[in-house]
Amino acid sequence: MFIAAMLGVLVTMVLALVRALKGPTAYDRVLAVNMFGTKTVLLIAVIGFLTGRPDFLDLGLVYVLINFIGTIAILKFVQLAGMGEEAQT
Repeated sequence: MFIAAMLGVLVTMVLALVRALKGPTAYDRVLAVNMFGTKTVLLIAVIGFLTGRPDFLDLGLVYVLINFIGTIAILKFVQLAGMGEEAQT
């Protein structure tokens, strides 16, 4: 059952990477990278459960904090630099 959950998380991670590469705006790309980070935490938790190592949850929590702070920092940079608008052609 957890193998199926892990495969499902991996599929959604691939879809998030596709969205990050094809996103029309910077906000779409940042949101996709944030989703990829969230799915990575889920993958770490499932792997920790399968291997019987509960300390993987601590690693997942640290990764969540880094992902959150990084997302806020990137969005603030995009907002201040004006990179979020689409190109006017």
